Parts: sequence; C-alpha cells; structure tokens
Amino acid sequence: MTATFRAIRLTKTDHGPACELASLGEADLMAGDVTVAVEYSTVNYKDGLAITGKAPIARVSPLIPGIDFSGTVESSTHPKFKTGDHVVLNGYGVGEGHHGGYAQKARVKGDWLVKRPAAISSSRAMAIGTAGYTAMLCVMALEKGGITPDRGDVLVTGAAGGVGSVAIALLSRLGYRVIASTGRAAEADYLKGLGASEIIDRNELSAPGRPLGKERWAGVVDAVGSHTLANALAQTKYDGAVAACGLAQGMDLPASVAPFILRGVTLYGIDSVNASMARREEAWSRLARDLDWAKLDAMTTRAALKDVPALAEDVIAGKIRGRVVIDVNA
Repeated sequence: MTATFRAIRLTKTDHGPACELASLGEADLMAGDVTVAVEYSTVNYKDGLAITGKAPIARVSPLIPGIDFSGTVESSTHPKFKTGDHVVLNGYGVGEGHHGGYAQKARVKGDWLVKRPAAISSSRAMAIGTAGYTAMLCVMALEKGGITPDRGDVLVTGAAGGVGSVAIALLSRLGYRVIASTGRAAEADYLKGLGASEIIDRNELSAPGRPLGKERWAGVVDAVGSHTLANALAQTKYDGAVAACGLAQGMDLPASVAPFILRGVTLYGIDSVNASMARREEAWSRLARDLDWAKLDAMTTRAALKDVPALAEDVIAGKIRGRVVIDVNA
C-alpha cells in the first residue's frame, strides 16, 4: 500500500480557486528525478496571489502551491544528489506550473535544487525563503553597482514585508545606514530592531511625483513597484543603483528617463525564479555568512499547513510582518 501524505490542493473552479487540505499519494506527484521529504515551506506574496486568485499564478489544476521548500532527499537518480542530502528549492515555476512546497513530499528536477548550507537549519532556510533569497540577490546587485556603505543611505520599500525585513537585516549587518519605508507606523520599533536607522511613511513615495527630486539615497531595494519605484529612482543620488524585485503597488513604472540620463542611476531587475545556479549558490552562501540569526528569528512566526489559506489572504492584505515558516508536518 502506497503511503499517503498531506498537501494543500488548489483547484480552479468557475467561481475562482478552491483550496483544501488533501491526502495524496506519490502517484499524484509530477515528474522529476529527485523526491524530497519536505520539512518546511513559507508564505510569499506570489503564494498569496496564487491561492487567492488575485493573479493567474497557478498555471495547472489541480496544483500543490508553495514556491519554495526545504527538506531531505528521499530518493534520487540525479548525479548531484543522494538520499539524505539537505536541500532547498526556490522558484523554477514550482508552485505555479509544477507541484510545490505545501506538502509533505515533493518530486522535482534535481537541477532546481540547492544544497542547504550547513550553517542554515531547515527551518531557518524557510524563514529566509524566496523573499529572503530575493533580498540577498538585491544586496548583491547593489554591490555590483558599487554601492558601498560609505556611498550613502539605502532605502528599503515595503520594509515590514518578507523581502524588506531580510534586506534591512542584511544591509545593517553589512554596515549600511538603512531608511525603511512602510505604511505601518506601528512597526517602527520592529524595523529599528532589524537595523533600520530611519523610518519614512510610504505615502511620501506612493503618489505621482516629479521626474527628478532631491538626492536622498545611494541605493534602493524596492519590492513595491509603480509610483513608489518611480519616486525612489527620482530621489536616488548620482551614480546610484536601484534593485527592483516586486510589484505590491503595481506592475507599472510611471517614471521618466531623467534619473538615468541626468544622474547615471542604474536600475537592476531582480528575477529570483530563473536566476542561474551559480547566483543561487552564491546567494545562499552569503546568507549563511551575512544574516544575523537573532534578527531572522525575531522576524519569524510559525504555522501549519491548515493555516496557509488564511495566511494567503493576509499576505495580500499586507497584514503579515516579516516571515512565516510553514511546518508541513505540524
């Protein structure tokens, strides 16, 4: 008799996506050369979009959502992995077109997996999750653009969210002075605890602005998009750099070329889904070295699979602070 496992199953209906906690078997898994006993997943903005149906993230039905997971290899025919290896997965369309991390078991291509650094526990790997891994890619982009701590402040938008929280913790530990933009004034103490030196109201950036404004920061990590990104660009210092990784306010960019041609600002697009394996491995190696575990733990809460549908609604509504780890075996 084939052992069953629990999973969140998302099904498309005429009335939108239906989400349920189901009991599945290995025959329900998709093709892949590595089978993983999943231990933890997390809730990212994209997961919220998929489960609520606010955007067409889920490309197949039924689908096990969850764009990332950490766990231990159960079986493998991939030359890079063997039974017992500890692995992490982010992106590659998992939780979109391929069954994802909201399950006790996953079968995926070994080419999508990263060996989890020994310094990062399985639970902390998902406290980091796609959001934290994306934050690290943003920091790496700013470094590529020559933005060192002596160049000036770094703005982090959507600061109380997952990307923002990890970005603040990383940047502050690396010596940067961080300005945190948030719409949640009550989170000021939380953000300062992560390392933010200054808090500004997101309303300063979220409305239509001028093509070019006063130079305020040398670098930006932006998870918001739309007018917020346009205003962040307009106030970036000469020869500064902006890393854009999100669209919480919108996909549009109502900006001008002024910051680029008058101040030499560089805009880096951060794609976490299809980033090269070399960049992924570098990001996870850097996270193991540069992230303050006490700060990561302070921004993390835990939940179970049954909590995922409600958490999906909360992340879209901007109600989640920091990171949520999903214990798929709880």
